[in-house]
Amino acid sequence: MAKILFVMTGADRRTLADGSKKRTGYWAGEAVIPYKAFKAAGHEITVATPGGVVPPVEPSSLGAGANGGEENAASVLAVVEGAAELQSPLALSDVTVEDFDAVYVPGGQGPMEDLSADADSGRVLTRALESGLPVGVICHGPAALLAALKEDGTNAYAGYRITAFSNTEEQLAGNVETARWLLQDRLTEAGLEVEVGEPWAPHVEVDRNVVTGRNPASSGLLAAE
Repeated sequence: MAKILFVMTGADRRTLADGSKKRTGYWAGEAVIPYKAFKAAGHEITVATPGGVVPPVEPSSLGAGANGGEENAASVLAVVEGAAELQSPLALSDVTVEDFDAVYVPGGQGPMEDLSADADSGRVLTRALESGLPVGVICHGPAALLAALKEDGTNAYAGYRITAFSNTEEQLAGNVETARWLLQDRLTEAGLEVEVGEPWAPHVEVDRNVVTGRNPASSGLLAAE
């Protein structure tokens, strides 16, 4: 049995380019699908967020359209509302990386609001990388990697080949015009090698101990890797 740390957003709003706010959070399936896979394999999960707040779920990620039908949506909602780990998270500032065997960061646009600049999240992800722990990150979750800085100010993940929600997918989703910044661009500027491909298609990249998924459709494949 492994102990897996879920590093999750605490932001329920994201700031748009004009300064207004829009509801956000974590993308339900990107947390629930790996959660169920890991639990079924006998692993233990701990959730941690900035300040230890209960992670907010992105409302649009709960519908039938986002989950392949009403039955799947109901199953996802049952975990969102019923998983004890999601209801009683640790504060990221209290996390000792050595207590865990792997780290996973679900997406949703919430991480772009808080984890992208959260020093405690950055510390956890830097230490996990340096310790050789498997680090899994998906969709907008790689925003958290932006805060993973070494003492010299460079990004700990610079030079790693990853995938993430692409500029093209942002454009197709109608997010480009309202976004303060685009994830693919910021990751590239930080020195990460971002692989993009066919929009919406499942895709996973594995580079050393880092496993990344491009979008919600990649959740199951990423969990398996």
